[in-house]
Amino acid sequence: MLQEQLIKDCKKKLPKAQKELYTHYASVLFSVCLKYAPNYTEAEDILQDAFITIFDKIGQYKNKGSFEGWLKRVVINTALQRYRKPGVFNLVNEENIKEVEVEVDEEQIPLDFLLQIIQELPDRYRMVFNLYVMDGHSHKEIATLLEISSGTSKSNLARARVILKDKIEMSQHSPQSKSQIL
Repeated sequence: MLQEQLIKDCKKKLPKAQKELYTHYASVLFSVCLKYAPNYTEAEDILQDAFITIFDKIGQYKNKGSFEGWLKRVVINTALQRYRKPGVFNLVNEENIKEVEVEVDEEQIPLDFLLQIIQELPDRYRMVFNLYVMDGHSHKEIATLLEISSGTSKSNLARARVILKDKIEMSQHSPQSKSQIL
C-alpha cells in the first residue's frame, strides 16, 4: 500500500515522493545499468536518464504487473537507446554462426571479474549478451529491441561468448592475472 501511494504521489510530480522512489530503487536499478554500460560512469548516466524517463512516464504505469519490473524495463530501454545508432551492430550471414558454450566454475571466478569483462565487451556484443544470457530474451525479441536481424543477434552473442571465454581462460592460466582478480 505504501508503494501505491508513492506511485500516486510521483504521478502528481511531488519532489518528496520522487526522491523517496529514487532512494528506494536506485541501487537495484544501478546494477541493471552496470550490466549494459561499458563502465561505471556510463552506468551512472544511464541511471540518471532512466529516472528522468521514469518520472516523466510514470503515468503510463497502470498498477498491473511488478512495478520494479516496469522500472527495470525503462532502465534497459534507456540503455539500449544509447547504442541504437548506425554502425553499432554488424549485419552478418546467419549460416556462418557457430554457437560457443562457455563453462565457468563460478567458485573460481569472482563476480566482480565477470562483470568487468562483460563491461569490456564492445557495445553490440555486451547488449546482446546481457539481453540473451542475463535477461532471458530470445534472438527474435533482441532483434526487435535493437532493430537488428536475428542472425546479427546470434552472431554477436557467439562473438561475445568467444571473447569472454578467452578472457576467462587467460585469467585462469596466467599466475599474474589470478593474483590481480583475487
